[in-house]
Amino acid sequence: MLVTTKWQGKRSFQSVGPSGFSISMDATPAYGGDGEGATPMELLLAGLAGCIGIDITMILNNFLHTVEHLEIDAEGSRREAAPKGFNAIELTVRVDGTIPDYRVWNAIELGSKKYCSVSDSLNADITYRLILNGIEVPNPKALPQ
Repeated sequence: MLVTTKWQGKRSFQSVGPSGFSISMDATPAYGGDGEGATPMELLLAGLAGCIGIDITMILNNFLHTVEHLEIDAEGSRREAAPKGFNAIELTVRVDGTIPDYRVWNAIELGSKKYCSVSDSLNADITYRLILNGIEVPNPKALPQ
């Protein structure tokens, strides 16, 4: 896979990959940018959420008619010292519908452990939460702490 990223001036860059879609990136004013694009770290979290979301919907494909809403929040904690990479990321999967919680947890686990190439590429502790119809549902396979 080749993604070409071209400098647009100051701290702004434009990337285009094999899909042909263009992505604008820029640094915040604190880092000399104009804040006129997503930051690379925002895109990393978006890529992770998108990857696990695609995996979840593929795994649940036969049950998607029972899903009314699916949303994924990705919150990352960064190291204090440079390079300030993510050391922990929490993904909160919010689902509304009549799908049983064990099916969603199964999809999250399969996606995160077997299919999500983005999570496999990261060196961060990634954890997951499930909010089903507004209620947090613990992972039935999680060990008590």
